[in-house]
Amino acid sequence: MKTVQNDLYDYGMKIFQLEEGFKFSLDSLLLAEFIKPHNDKQKILDLCTGNAAVPLVLTTKYINKITGIELQKEIYNLALKSVICNHKEDQIMLINDNVKNLLNYLDYESIDIISCNPPYFKHQSSSIINEEKIKAIARHEITITLAELITISGKLLKNNGDFYLIHRAERLEEIINILSSQHLIIKEVVPIYTSNNKNASLILVHCIKNAKKGLKILPAIYTNKLKTFKNLF
Repeated sequence: MKTVQNDLYDYGMKIFQLEEGFKFSLDSLLLAEFIKPHNDKQKILDLCTGNAAVPLVLTTKYINKITGIELQKEIYNLALKSVICNHKEDQIMLINDNVKNLLNYLDYESIDIISCNPPYFKHQSSSIINEEKIKAIARHEITITLAELITISGKLLKNNGDFYLIHRAERLEEIINILSSQHLIIKEVVPIYTSNNKNASLILVHCIKNAKKGLKILPAIYTNKLKTFKNLF
């Protein structure tokens, strides 16, 4: 597939993508803006990093060390190319593997912040799957499930560590149940709408491991009204 170099929205960075295939989405920008390190020593891990849009955006705001993991070799190569192009090799480290295998690379309770923009749709016999393998894996839980992603996150996060997720609003009840099973307590939820007259399509969720209960529903975001993603929160 042909590779193209695009602007990473208005962040002053370049990103490599497949011309007719997988591309970063606005979801990644919303997630990156939602992440708030407490200090520059905290280690950040981005699951399902794709072509590294989330780590790249984070480097425009913070100096924290960031690890991204991406399963698909073609997309991992694009991420690596983008990191090198933007001269971020000293800040971003990339792993080409399944998130299920992260404990082969990282120690238990060694990460301060985990972010994830995962496949949104369950993989069932009745599912309509994209014929293009790269898109199918990015969109459907073919190689890993939401429960598996959250379980590994619970193992890797330090006590009081932060977990940030963007996902489909329709799966919120399931998300809450899985997070609770891993002692990831939801502290903030942001509903995301594409327009005024539609239901929320996405949600941003911020959890803290072993925190006291106490949830805030933050002001909604309407993507059709956004002129920039910078400093949304």
